[in-house]
Amino acid sequence: MSRHQTFHDLHQSGCFVMPNPWDVGSARLMTGLGAKALATSSAAHAFTLGRLDGGTLSRDEALAHAEMIVQATDLPVNGDLENGFGDDPDTVAETVRLAAEVGLSGCSIEDTIPATVTSYDFALSVERIKAASSAARAVKRPFILSARADGVMQGSYDLAEGIRRLQAFESTGADLLYIPIPPGVAELKQIIAAVRKPVNALAAGPLRHLTVAELSALGVRRISLGSQVARMAQTAIVTTVRAMLTDGIFAPLLSGLPGSEIDDLLHKGSPT
Repeated sequence: MSRHQTFHDLHQSGCFVMPNPWDVGSARLMTGLGAKALATSSAAHAFTLGRLDGGTLSRDEALAHAEMIVQATDLPVNGDLENGFGDDPDTVAETVRLAAEVGLSGCSIEDTIPATVTSYDFALSVERIKAASSAARAVKRPFILSARADGVMQGSYDLAEGIRRLQAFESTGADLLYIPIPPGVAELKQIIAAVRKPVNALAAGPLRHLTVAELSALGVRRISLGSQVARMAQTAIVTTVRAMLTDGIFAPLLSGLPGSEIDDLLHKGSPT
């Protein structure tokens, strides 16, 4: 219960960064580095299976992966559950119920169909979040439901429609509201001013250049990273191995952390 209460409390005031691990080792490294909470990333998970991002994971796979991350750390974990793995509200509600069963402290539900730029219509989007909210409240412990309006990022609707959806999601019981990658800081300010519930910001696109302090000053409650840390790890693999195989040099290896430092962080981040 304590980690779930911690996650709830983190959303009541202040601002925190929520990194996204993709396996046990990355979860423990991030824990050892001082993260307050973690989140799965559907894209980062897909990368570990050699798959593309967007609609390539089943619900069973996503929940098993989430449970692995939960068991790897004492920190609260949020689940990236894409569209809830179904179009209809009942399926979304069942996904939220199962998310709580595997030990997640919260989850995110999107309003777009994976691997497309198609958003559910307004009425269905609201009904889906209403069902998810009801399922979250039935958990009988703290559980943070994040409602995402992804159409602004995907280009299927404009900011005004995104804000209209967030306001409707808020009224149906969502605990946190999220429009990934708004056009800029001015638009992020509009989002925050338009709702009363906490707002998540993705440190990507035009927001990537802001600091934690600057995002906090704007009123952001939670900062997520999506698959970006996983992509940085993939970048290190590509850069290092390409240097070896193409240029015949091993210079990138000189910047690697010593094994002892990694060992210390893994030990520090292990569950007690």
